[in-house]
Amino acid sequence: MMFLKAFIVGGLICVIGQLLIDLTKMTPARILVSFVVIGVILGALGIYQPLVDFAGAGATVPLTGFGNALARGVREAIKEDGFIGVLTGGLTACAGGVTVAIISGLIVALVTKPKDK
Repeated sequence: MMFLKAFIVGGLICVIGQLLIDLTKMTPARILVSFVVIGVILGALGIYQPLVDFAGAGATVPLTGFGNALARGVREAIKEDGFIGVLTGGLTACAGGVTVAIISGLIVALVTKPKDK
């Protein structure tokens, strides 16, 4: 049942992104940034966590989940370190994911041969 919940919630987030691409003049980059910002806002307000509890990876894997992780990291760092946590919390919470993305990009760049379009 958990897989079905994750599939439905993750799919709905993707449907929203596809509708924004098809029905607006927003660029894909702006849509992606908007998803992260929406995740930060919903995470900061405590609205996103119940969705994560319900859907698991269906809510944490999309970019809204990245925004939620940033907000959660900042919230926890503020509790531990005070105001400096505003600057360090988000990076600390998402360091693993960012590192994997950078290393994966580096490996793909080294292994593949770029082609001109």
